[in-house]
Amino acid sequence: MKSKILAILVVPLVLLGCQRLDLNPLSEGSSENWYKNENEITLALNDLYRGALWHVESTRLYNTDRWTDDWNQREYLYDWVAGSITGEWADSKGTWGNTYRGITRANTILSSLNNAENTLPPQRLNQLRGEASFFRASFYSYLVFLYGDVPLVTEYITIDQAFAMGRTAKADVLEQIYKDFDIAIENLPLSYGKEQRITKGAAYAFKARIATWMLDYQTARDAAKSCIDLGIYSLDEDYARMFLSSTDVSPEFIFTIPRSEELTGTNMGGASFLPRFLDGTSTAQPSWELFCAYTCIDGLPIDESPLFDPQKPFKNRDPRLAELIPEFGTPFHGFIYDPGATHILELATNKTILNQESLLNSQFASYNGLILKKGVDEAYVKKRSDPNILIMRYADVLLMYAEAKIELNEIDDSTLDAINLVRARAYKVSVSQSSLYPKVTEVDQGKLRKILRLERRSELSWENRRWFDLIRWRIAEIAITRPVYALPIKAGLEANMASGDYFFPKGSAPEIDENGLVDFSAMYGTGKIRAVVPRSFNKRQYLFPIPSREVIINKNIKQNPDY
Repeated sequence: MKSKILAILVVPLVLLGCQRLDLNPLSEGSSENWYKNENEITLALNDLYRGALWHVESTRLYNTDRWTDDWNQREYLYDWVAGSITGEWADSKGTWGNTYRGITRANTILSSLNNAENTLPPQRLNQLRGEASFFRASFYSYLVFLYGDVPLVTEYITIDQAFAMGRTAKADVLEQIYKDFDIAIENLPLSYGKEQRITKGAAYAFKARIATWMLDYQTARDAAKSCIDLGIYSLDEDYARMFLSSTDVSPEFIFTIPRSEELTGTNMGGASFLPRFLDGTSTAQPSWELFCAYTCIDGLPIDESPLFDPQKPFKNRDPRLAELIPEFGTPFHGFIYDPGATHILELATNKTILNQESLLNSQFASYNGLILKKGVDEAYVKKRSDPNILIMRYADVLLMYAEAKIELNEIDDSTLDAINLVRARAYKVSVSQSSLYPKVTEVDQGKLRKILRLERRSELSWENRRWFDLIRWRIAEIAITRPVYALPIKAGLEANMASGDYFFPKGSAPEIDENGLVDFSAMYGTGKIRAVVPRSFNKRQYLFPIPSREVIINKNIKQNPDY
């Protein structure tokens, strides 16, 4: 299935791939000899599904997660986390150029649809218009969130016109985004059958997302509710299967971009995330902050729940935790994973081997004792992995709806139901089986806000959603100014184990604040854990810098503050 889907995208990739990525993104020549029939228009639209144009989502696996408190990577910090980005930052340049490239192509399609008026019926022409409008709205959504005010271009312009343009106010760009999404909603079908293309439901979902990003909770509420009311999406019964390379279709998927190692020659499996007993390097792994953000089975955070055991930190925890990280002492791809053991069992031979994934034996083992499990299937282990780029799924829509209702202080049964649907699925029960999962009944706005933020973090972990939440909630200045914490090196780890202070110091838990942020400073004060590397955040980084080249070549493009 995935190969067939990708084959659709290969033709426009060949046709358009030779164009330079560093062209001035505000202008592109038009074609009077193209877009005259449905096939030509569809081929052009297919190119907008290409991952390169969704740069911030698809540059690499877990692209934006690397900039969050959900991520540890030894003593290495990405530029954004180090507080050191500038107008020369590759991510800013790549996102700006590729996103405007997508906008230019969407504009070209929209401006040329009249070429096909004599060959296509109005309904089909409007459907194609809706599809192109969706992409333009989506691309501009990223730009206004990342850069603030940006040049708004909705038609052909000349090079001279491009150089005369300045930045359009974010509110005006947002108005155009909503307009484009509404055109998509009006004209797109509910489904294309087996063909995976943008639908009415996706347009509602993405409108809800940009409204949530902009804290426009009324619009977010209405768009998310409209998506829900379509009745065509549901939560996948199996949470873990959605992230496997073999999963092309799920009732929960609203928008994914398929990858194909077979067609593109690129695989997404990475040794950096695999333990040494699977020929990996354990360079990066889920953070302790994320590990401790999952609640206990009573629904309480670990600093409030009597069920939390610092020595057995997986015990009595939300089931999604064991889907993100393999539980200590359990099988993981043919071995028993245990960072606190000098030797581990190889299941195929029933023999013990030296455990290179423990700081007791190797200084290069996972610094915090955790490794990644979510999405790590056999193909991933064999470094032949090509999972979908998962950009929108139904659980996110439910949580966006709940968040909007909470922030508007319109807390009712539908608010709680949206959260409980997601939570019940985690426990593999129906929402009505309230005795089998920690049903949310809280109606206090502040307390429910914390519940929602922890729920989003647990449900959407390592799916490129956390960084956007840190930015829009304006809590990056707290989360990204705390150091990365880890287990002590060998001598300290041995001492902790001898005194009963492993995995975490006995009788202790990190503090979790009203935003769901996890603070290890008190635990660090015990001397039983170590701070690996400090992080830094400059408030200017709530916006990306405009790429220096754009500011230099166009005097009307002004840089964001403090860059």
